[in-house]
Amino acid sequence: MGPLSARLLMQRGRPKSDRLGKIRSLDLSGLKLLSEHLDPKLLSRLTQLQELDLSNNQLETLPANLGLSHLRILRCANNQLGDVTALCQFPQLEELSLEGNPFLTVSDNLKISFLLPKLRKVNGKDASSTSSQVENLNRELTSRVTAHWEKFKAAVSPEEEAEKAQADFVKSAVRDVRYGPESLSEFTQWRVRMISEELVASGGPQVHEADVPERPPKAAAAQEPRARPVAKKRPDDISLNLSPNKRVCTSSLAHVEGSPQDSDGGQPAPDLEPLHFLQCHSKNNSPRDLDTQLWACAFEPAWEEGHAGATSQTVATCGGEAVCVIDCQTGIVLHKYKAPGEEFFSVAWTALTVVTQAGHKKRWSVLAAAGLRGLVRLLHVRAGFCCGVIRAHKKAIATLCFSPTHETHLFTASYDKRIILWDLGVPNHDYDFQASQLLTLDTTSIPLRLCPVASCPDAYLLAGCEGGCCCWDVRLDQPPRRRPCEVEFVFSEGSEAATRRVDGLAFVNEDVVASKGNGLGTICLWSWSQTWGARGKRPTLAVVVLARLQWSPTRLAYFSLSTCPGEGIVLCGDEEGNVWVYDVRHLLTQQPPLPAAPQAPTQILKWPQPWALGQMVTKTMVNTVVANPTFTYLTALTDSNIVAIWKRQ
Repeated sequence: MGPLSARLLMQRGRPKSDRLGKIRSLDLSGLKLLSEHLDPKLLSRLTQLQELDLSNNQLETLPANLGLSHLRILRCANNQLGDVTALCQFPQLEELSLEGNPFLTVSDNLKISFLLPKLRKVNGKDASSTSSQVENLNRELTSRVTAHWEKFKAAVSPEEEAEKAQADFVKSAVRDVRYGPESLSEFTQWRVRMISEELVASGGPQVHEADVPERPPKAAAAQEPRARPVAKKRPDDISLNLSPNKRVCTSSLAHVEGSPQDSDGGQPAPDLEPLHFLQCHSKNNSPRDLDTQLWACAFEPAWEEGHAGATSQTVATCGGEAVCVIDCQTGIVLHKYKAPGEEFFSVAWTALTVVTQAGHKKRWSVLAAAGLRGLVRLLHVRAGFCCGVIRAHKKAIATLCFSPTHETHLFTASYDKRIILWDLGVPNHDYDFQASQLLTLDTTSIPLRLCPVASCPDAYLLAGCEGGCCCWDVRLDQPPRRRPCEVEFVFSEGSEAATRRVDGLAFVNEDVVASKGNGLGTICLWSWSQTWGARGKRPTLAVVVLARLQWSPTRLAYFSLSTCPGEGIVLCGDEEGNVWVYDVRHLLTQQPPLPAAPQAPTQILKWPQPWALGQMVTKTMVNTVVANPTFTYLTALTDSNIVAIWKRQ
């Protein structure tokens, strides 16, 4: 499609007229328009235009001077837009559609809310919740910039040039003023620059609040072993959207208990402060839903790790029919994805580099989610949509994980007793994945946990299964493509423990594995290198145990353990709602012989009393507990539909 013409506008405009100034509605969708095809001189003649449809084109930007001051409805779905600031030229806009623009982020959603004071609907949904979030962020950022101004002013020497000092203040504010999650940093820095420039222009001291656009009134807000059920329906998926969280209570009521047994060489208990208790996976958003079980969570890796101390505070949680992406610091649910009829059991993150039609490289954070229906959904989190579905297994998927060395390689483990290694490939210009199977690994029992071997992730994969712990050779340069279990590990030769399920499995460092089996009351630390070194050609191997950690004596299953390898931390929940925290650095460096008795936890985080949650929660189990790599934030999931978040002080 070439440049627009007056004749084309009159053909596609309504009402039909031979004068552009009388057209009120214009449909320019599906014309393969590029940004340069939108001629401001021509479009500005549409002086009465109120509705414009630019969907299904190839627009990367909107010209800044279209002159459509009366526009009330704008549709720009399924384009290549990467910036929304040009929308400020439409002050009367009430409805906006931007679905299917994969390079727009959560920050862009907030910018839209700030720039368009009369906006009522975005992508067909009420815009008031985002407006409220913007107002709160705006208020806090204004307060912080004002405080930064006072501090900066006190440090400026009288002889320094005023103009230079003002420019330096704006730069320092953008650099130093921080608030909210990393996923909103683009928005917060954008607003900090605006607020600081306004502060400088007004002289500073009299400015105390941000200019918040006026909004229309908001509408009133409205003990058996555990088995996973079987789904019978397959409704269509619902798209990922910005969603407010439902907070169960303020978090100061949680009780933290330290271990009294620090005298045997253990580390002092970390100072963990409870931040939030959230109920964001409820069926029909009901606050009375205390039955939805939450199964897995994973922190988004800090892909931009060029800065010292870089870490992530964004966690994905899954349970019931929903996947939520939460900012741990603020407790805000950044995204919520629902698939009616599904029950999600596992989530995993990766990052992909894609090239747009214009040749620009973009880095995507992609979240894989899977569960009861045997499907893997690939969620483009920041853009807010499901960009691919893999029909991976005919039975439920128990767990999945990405290869730590190949960003497109994904392992899926199913109740069909198979583990499949997939290559997702890189999505094409239509954002479609063309996944292919690389390996199929057969198991003798249901695989529950997957763990690439830390020292050689491209060579071997460990899996905790209903029948024990197994290992496969996953080297892609070796035949065949379908492989049986190569080695089965036993934890106590000659005892019934050898055949017990392993429902917790993770590496503590490059060599030491933490594993947990049902009913033993302990977590086992064992050496991969010493165990594997004694293999020979035997199909079974007794693990070389380094130490045992005291844990709950419960016989209930599926309490998943996790680790922070860089911090020497092991974590696990239990049937009483406790979080067991172990600092095992002293065990990793201690010379043999190690203590024979199980080591006590460094700390146990106690769940709040039922009245503290404001709910009829008489008892809860912590199914999963995960911390980010630097052990700054800790997230625990329960069988009573509650997400708990702690922060290390």
